[in-house]
Amino acid sequence: MATDYDAPRKTDDDLSEDSIEELKARRGDASSSNVDVDETEQAEGFELPGADLSGEELSVRVLPRQADEFTCSRCFLVHHRSQLAKEVGGQPVCRECA
Repeated sequence: MATDYDAPRKTDDDLSEDSIEELKARRGDASSSNVDVDETEQAEGFELPGADLSGEELSVRVLPRQADEFTCSRCFLVHHRSQLAKEVGGQPVCRECA
């Protein structure tokens, strides 16, 4: 967009007045543009818990536990060694479970 550098510039007062008027106009437009949403169309996209997913295939690459990782004895999640809080009875416990 081209800019006319010879045009008179607006002061801060002019800019604030314009923006207030524009905001009032937008607020009036926003309240009048309510859209009716068909609930049945909206509900068709939702998956219900317990839905039959027997036809779906999941492709995930599973890596074995690395040398710098451990399995928490409480939550059974694999964490990095930096998350090791303590060992209870020789079993590692992560920071979240400690």
